[in-house]
Amino acid sequence: MREHSELGVCVLLLVLGVLVMTDALTMDVDITQRGPVGPKTVPVVVGIGLLVVAALLAVDVLRGGRGEAEGGEDVDLSEPADWRTVLLLSGIFLGAAVLIEPAGFPVAGALLFWGAAFALGSRRVDRDPLIAAVLSLFTYVLFDKLLGVPLPGGPLMGVL
Repeated sequence: MREHSELGVCVLLLVLGVLVMTDALTMDVDITQRGPVGPKTVPVVVGIGLLVVAALLAVDVLRGGRGEAEGGEDVDLSEPADWRTVLLLSGIFLGAAVLIEPAGFPVAGALLFWGAAFALGSRRVDRDPLIAAVLSLFTYVLFDKLLGVPLPGGPLMGVL
């Protein structure tokens, strides 16, 4: 099975394609919609694309095709995984997800950006929190105010 390990990607694409198609075809659509393109169109096209790519990739793998490593890839497979960083990033992400509603996106986003920088090795405590706050506020204003995508503001709702 090692020589056909890419089949795992095929199975993942197949399952994802079936899930998207099932969701799209069972979608409740109002009969009064106008025009030939409705809310089912894009999910059906994406689902069909996933199923086609899964089938083509499976055929290629079974015929002996193998993915080649990129020329610039510098991953040493003999080294163990850095589970500390993975666990730190997971904890920071989950913490931001929990804090986004009570604290608001600007605060949770700043903690997410700062925590991710710390987990990935940055130790600039004089610069990183400031960059995280500016980036989070910019993202909040861009999405909430300019694009009209409502994000929870938390305690800063009245200020922003």
